[in-house]
Amino acid sequence: MDRAGRKRGQLGSAAAGTLDAAGAGSAAAPGKADAPQTGAPEAGAPLTGDRAGAAEATEAEGAAPGADVTEPTGTAGGPPASRRGLAAFAARPVVTHLTVLAVYLAAGIALTWPRVTYLSGRLPETRDVAAFVWDLWWVAHQVVHLANPWSTHAMAAPVGAQLGFSTTMPLLGVVFTPVTVAFGPSFTFGLLTVLMPGLLCYAMYRCARLWLRSQTGAIAAGAFFGLSSMLAEQDWAHLNIVAGTVFLPLTVEAAVRLRRRPGRRQALILGVVLGACVLVNQESAVMAGILAVAILAPWLLRQPSRVKVTAVGVGLLAALVVGGPQLAAMAEQLHSGGVAVDPHLLAVTAKHYGQGLDTLFAPAQRVGYYGLHSLAASSATSPYVGATAEGMPMFGTVLGVLALAGLIVSWRRRSAWLLAALLVGSAWLSLGASLWWRQRQFVPFMQDWHGVHVSPVMPYTWLMRIPLLSAFREADRLAILGLVAAALLAGAAVEWLRYHARPLIVVVAAAALLESGYATLPSVRAMPTTLPALDAPIAADHSGSIVVDFPFGLRGGIPEYGRPFSPRALLIATADGHPRLIAYTSWVPARTREQIAGRPFYAALEKVQHGIPLAPAKNAAGNQVTAAQVAAARADARKLGVGWVLVWTTQNPVVRKFLDATGFRFSYQADGVSVYRPGSATRPAAGS
Repeated sequence: MDRAGRKRGQLGSAAAGTLDAAGAGSAAAPGKADAPQTGAPEAGAPLTGDRAGAAEATEAEGAAPGADVTEPTGTAGGPPASRRGLAAFAARPVVTHLTVLAVYLAAGIALTWPRVTYLSGRLPETRDVAAFVWDLWWVAHQVVHLANPWSTHAMAAPVGAQLGFSTTMPLLGVVFTPVTVAFGPSFTFGLLTVLMPGLLCYAMYRCARLWLRSQTGAIAAGAFFGLSSMLAEQDWAHLNIVAGTVFLPLTVEAAVRLRRRPGRRQALILGVVLGACVLVNQESAVMAGILAVAILAPWLLRQPSRVKVTAVGVGLLAALVVGGPQLAAMAEQLHSGGVAVDPHLLAVTAKHYGQGLDTLFAPAQRVGYYGLHSLAASSATSPYVGATAEGMPMFGTVLGVLALAGLIVSWRRRSAWLLAALLVGSAWLSLGASLWWRQRQFVPFMQDWHGVHVSPVMPYTWLMRIPLLSAFREADRLAILGLVAAALLAGAAVEWLRYHARPLIVVVAAAALLESGYATLPSVRAMPTTLPALDAPIAADHSGSIVVDFPFGLRGGIPEYGRPFSPRALLIATADGHPRLIAYTSWVPARTREQIAGRPFYAALEKVQHGIPLAPAKNAAGNQVTAAQVAAARADARKLGVGWVLVWTTQNPVVRKFLDATGFRFSYQADGVSVYRPGSATRPAAGS
């Protein structure tokens, strides 16, 4: 720490402590490394073994966590009592934290604009978004009816699907059930996406206070994390990813505090954090587990003791208890073959989600929002366009430069080098099983794995072969682990500027602003949250009959079946409550796929949506839907209890002939969708 920091009372900001170890001057007495301490962090605290904490003083009693210590007020001739009282109130920890959280939330709303305006009744028109809305509705529905949320017959009806490995987010669904019941699942989804950037910032702020010595650096680290283009894009597209990512800095904080004060309370906190992460997003839970092991393993193995082992055991037990229902659902789905998939298909899918090496630290998408389109990596004309099938999960140029600067100014701290190793390692993993540069693929020391070319020097090549971890089909998402380290290192750089070149902070903030947040892609349209003209007659039907949407498919994960369907089809399912043939899950269980394909009506409809005509006509390949298949489909539709068929496209003339041949008649049209009912079903009244 520099002298300027000491003169300004910066030592007191070690309130929350640092990730570095206390040295010989630590409050820990020799031979009592396991004893709880009230001042400095214990010897060997994560993530390093250096002695940077030896000179650090403890936080003043009653000061806000991490607050810079200032000169006492209220002496003779000082401010009046009312002003002193206001200052004392503002210095309370809870006020400090609430203020920081409020600022982060406001910044998140501003930098993801116009996302907040969607609360008025719009959603991005993607199947992912519609699926998250359905998930929130389904969990709330099951909570109200005291039923199991990890399986459903409301999708892929009447077969149903297991949801153990899906993006159901049961914890969020349960917590927000009152909001969902009162305002609907679309509003809940919109509210969560608005809150997430601020919550991500705040979670990292809490974590950064354990490593950085000033509020300035910690606040900057929180902003670099939660407002990053990488997470802003995920907030727009994948709510489960950003919600699970909140738990990564919380895991680091809980693990560090456990190292400093080994005991059941801290162990329980860590266990609850990990278990809660399992209940939100299982990919994030794996990453949180990696962080926890990286922090606790060296501490536990260096000087094993009963206190440490007990604390870790309590934390593990708490995690299993809290995350137990989700883990049980996953085990059941795994045992029943619900995640079985052709290794070739898994390898091919994984190939599409590797990040390009040249895009990792390229200018983020957001710069295009300010007119710098040639630099924006999401621009079609940019030289930084990568091969990833998702949005560009980049760290960004500014964050990359600041992370390097943070490593330089913190080079004496072993923890800084470990954070750099985490950043490099996760970035390497995010490249996938081959190397992409300027949209060209390179496969060093090429190997063939289930018909796909992979490189043995890429760590993801080996990760995707590990049972369960093969579920990480999107290698680029592993970059989020590196974002934790990058934000902390960048915060260290800002902290150095705070004490050595304060005016430059304005320049850094302006540059960082250019890459913060998310600019909506032109291809992402908005859709209304309700379609009352189309859905009201269906909602008025309380028969529980199956609704078939055309085109239909079992999509979202692998292996897929059928065709992509309209996101609005899944969205209105939350309003009318009818079971649907369509499904959107992370994994399509083989049993579900086989049984759906085995139903004559669905099998014939699948042929129709691929353009195969009814007999006697044939397509160019000589295929047709035979008269016998049509007759079987007609009988099967009655057995299934199909009460509604919604045709979302006008591009397939065969479907109308098929529906007529299987006993369905046109009923009405609304919102561009044609609705068919079985034979003598009553036509809705005019204006319904």
